[in-house]
Amino acid sequence: MLKIGLTGGIGSGKSEVSRRLSARGAVVIDADKIAREVVEPGTPGLARVAAVFGEEVLRPDGSLDREKLGSIVFADSDRLAALNAIVHPLVGERVAELQRRAADDTVLVYDVPLLVENNLAPMYDVVIVVDAADDVRIKRLADHRGMPESDARARIAAQAGRERRLAAADIVIPNEGSMEDLDARVAEVWDDLLRRAARG
Repeated sequence: MLKIGLTGGIGSGKSEVSRRLSARGAVVIDADKIAREVVEPGTPGLARVAAVFGEEVLRPDGSLDREKLGSIVFADSDRLAALNAIVHPLVGERVAELQRRAADDTVLVYDVPLLVENNLAPMYDVVIVVDAADDVRIKRLADHRGMPESDARARIAAQAGRERRLAAADIVIPNEGSMEDLDARVAEVWDDLLRRAARG
């Protein structure tokens, strides 16, 4: 089993790469998606969040009000640590379960936005960084998400800088060109990963 850490700054196109690797046969584990799943209505995770943060973080339908919770935890590092203490172990259990289910010859891709920021590179056999210049990313965030430039710049500034991210990379996928360019680079990378997996 080859464990890949896939990362890239906001607006770099990491999700596009993740989809393409999945289409080629990789098993993709999306940490953000799992973090949402473990606090869905009816889960022990959501019950624990409500017990710690109060019923006001729940919407009328019983689901988590992410914006409300975010406004609480991002202004208070202790509250953020309390939330992480609930969510991270649950995500870890789910990831371990998905990993156990995967076949031995699987190329397992972990989609981890904050891989570099949290110093997680040593956990993976190969780290892939999807890279694009800041101005390209700002334009994408405006075009695809309707994000104001000031917000896009703030999000980018809150993440690891480009140099630090590239320094952690075993493989870089540049993503400033066309979708065809991206397809071609992902095809090369996939062949490389299969060779690495075969070597064991």
